[in-house]
Amino acid sequence: MNLACIGHPLESRPRDPWIFLLSSLGFIVLLKHTLFFLQWFHSTFLRPPKDLAQYGPWALVTGCTDGIGRAFAFNLARRGLNLVLVSRNHEKLETVSNEIETTFPSIETRIVAVDFSKDASSCVRSIEEAIQGLDIGVLINNVGITYPGACFFHEVEERVWREIVRVNVEGTARVTRAVVPGMVRRRRGAVVSVGSGAAIVVPSHPLFAIYAATKAFIDQLSRSLHVEYKLHGVDFQCQVPLYVATRMASKVASIESKSMFVPSPDEYARVAIDHIGYEPRCMPHWAHSLQWCFAHCVPDRVLDAWRLSIGLKRREKYYAMSSSSYQVGFFN
Repeated sequence: MNLACIGHPLESRPRDPWIFLLSSLGFIVLLKHTLFFLQWFHSTFLRPPKDLAQYGPWALVTGCTDGIGRAFAFNLARRGLNLVLVSRNHEKLETVSNEIETTFPSIETRIVAVDFSKDASSCVRSIEEAIQGLDIGVLINNVGITYPGACFFHEVEERVWREIVRVNVEGTARVTRAVVPGMVRRRRGAVVSVGSGAAIVVPSHPLFAIYAATKAFIDQLSRSLHVEYKLHGVDFQCQVPLYVATRMASKVASIESKSMFVPSPDEYARVAIDHIGYEPRCMPHWAHSLQWCFAHCVPDRVLDAWRLSIGLKRREKYYAMSSSSYQVGFFN
């Protein structure tokens, strides 16, 4: 018998623990990703929406005369909630209010015309007077502005970036602070703030830095307040959209119509409302979630270079179309 041909059983034993360890790690990683996918599929397609009336009979929506905010208002009315509509254009507010009350005769609306870019504190006083005695159960912080084209930080006039901060940061914080005390007293309420993939999905958003920074504030504020007020019965949530076929997307990113990966405002708002009351941060639309997943697989340096190239092209296009200096762009 040739003993050299007989493998000694002890020779393979030192390798066995490593094989077992690597197999276990691979199984854990696979299990983690499988559970993540199942959770995403359930929350996106299977999970039943909450009855928003349990939070209260009234909802307040800022930036509600156009785009996502307008779609939120109509879909909240469809869910049976009365509406306090807040925006800066009184005529547009009356139009939206009349359309909602005509479409949903049982729904009552109130309008508050305020311009957060001027004096946020006086705006909030007007809102507080309008909601006095109302049981506000849902707040949608949607108002937001940006500059109408890509530009470097030093090119943004001080007046412009101050208005962006005043509307996106101070306006959101002040309206939230005005509504939350009543929710805490009643121990029920939901506060939804509309964030942006510019602050969360990509590691940077060059040539729109001020806008991205204000949306990062909204994200962190919402997630922190979610922890603060969960035990008081108030659900805070930051919803993160990517591109939606709105006037803002048309002016800034030249998106003229909806597509498979760019939903219409109504399509987005319908699924966004279904997510109210659940996670502190969510990306409601399935197409946006897929894009976030793809972006997560790409190195930050590649995403930075990609976003910078897009920003430079948009800046060149903007300057080619207009020789005037940048002015702030309102989308509410």
